[in-house]
Amino acid sequence: MIPRPTRSSEPTTAEAGAWADVLVRRHLLHAAVLAPTGQWLVQHQPDGPVRVLTGPADVVELAATIQHRVRSTRPESR
Repeated sequence: MIPRPTRSSEPTTAEAGAWADVLVRRHLLHAAVLAPTGQWLVQHQPDGPVRVLTGPADVVELAATIQHRVRSTRPESR
């Protein structure tokens, strides 16, 4: 596996929100909500457990993990 490039800055709340929105719109997550504490509440399935992420970096990491999973299970289009 090719390592991910390192970031020059920490993810922002806006970036995490954008990723959360994409994941929910694409039905890769059921819900992703920013709590007043700065934590993110995410749920993969409507009846599944709610997972607490500590901040924007965790949301971006989750998005990268989901993206990797989707790409690795997709048939090659070449």
